[in-house]
Amino acid sequence: MNVLIAPDSFKESLEAQAVCRAIRAGFARSFPEARYTLLPMADGGEGTAAVLSYALGGSWQHLTVHDALMRPIAAKYLLLPDGTAVIETAEACGLQQLAVNERNPLKTSSYGAGELINDALDKGATRIVLGLGGSATNDAGMGMLTALGMRFLDAKGTVLEQGGGQLADLQKIDAAQFAPLVAKAIFEVACDVTNPLCGESGASAVFAPQKGANAQQVQTLDANLQHFANICTQQGYGDYQNVAGAGAAGGLGFALMSFCGARLQSGFDTIAGRLDLEAHIIAADVVITGEGKFDAQTQMGKVAGGISQLAKAHGTPVLAICGSVDTAVSVLPEPFTCVVPSIQTLAPIEDVLAQGYDNIEKTAASLAAAIKLGQQVPTSSI
Repeated sequence: MNVLIAPDSFKESLEAQAVCRAIRAGFARSFPEARYTLLPMADGGEGTAAVLSYALGGSWQHLTVHDALMRPIAAKYLLLPDGTAVIETAEACGLQQLAVNERNPLKTSSYGAGELINDALDKGATRIVLGLGGSATNDAGMGMLTALGMRFLDAKGTVLEQGGGQLADLQKIDAAQFAPLVAKAIFEVACDVTNPLCGESGASAVFAPQKGANAQQVQTLDANLQHFANICTQQGYGDYQNVAGAGAAGGLGFALMSFCGARLQSGFDTIAGRLDLEAHIIAADVVITGEGKFDAQTQMGKVAGGISQLAKAHGTPVLAICGSVDTAVSVLPEPFTCVVPSIQTLAPIEDVLAQGYDNIEKTAASLAAAIKLGQQVPTSSI
């Protein structure tokens, strides 16, 4: 039996690689002779680079960049053998790097993300894969573009300071020093956010509150993004503000499309393509996936949902082991063959997260034992 184990990480508990090992350890109690393929997955968010490193090799590039408040911070990205750089923008401008009282999207900048891109280009990267999840910024990518050599000027010709609060003063974009290597590279954005740049479903209204903005600041930021987009259009950088995903990471999606020719696509599709996931599914007799929480969002671009659709296309049974299963999901979503929670006992959340490996291993062992029993019981006796 060929078993493909392809889970996402269990957020705040286990990385995808550890989830793979736990499932294999449990399943192998009943099927020690099975052939196991471990393929940790991601959807373009946190852990994407680690997943691709596990499967494709490459080398980690370490450097000092600026965080969202322009303070020095250690960061890294993955450089693959084929010249692809895999960059998680949250490495430089992530929300998790700021204390709650430091979060202010009027001031935070995506400058550090541009430093990561610039370093990758200087080291010969010809393709940049960017994960946009977890940013602390709402500056439409102005900081990132500034790090790449673009200058944003006010009516007096003064270079704007960093932060989404400065965008209202923009009058001129000077591309004279914009990094020439940008035009020679292919930019792929792994993004499951479909929000436009502005408006009720835009970057500011939907995401700025969790980045520290109050109601008045949300209105200011939205107006500032609209002004920034208008200036970009007027000065020949296209009109991307209403494209799905333009509002990702506080407008980084917009900047990457407007100035870098980026293509935005599903994070899951990006990673699945890189890992040749479909070929692995075709070769498998059963697929085991998983995620921290199985809920209504699972089928909307998340790893487990994407894998189930590919498995369905090839008639491969797919099992999901999850940390928890939302009670709102009362009917097993087709095409999953089986979905089971892994939490073994009621306990404080800190204990549940710490026990993730053991819980997953035990659940996989129980699932495998049930499958083995089903193989042994004659259908005539049922």
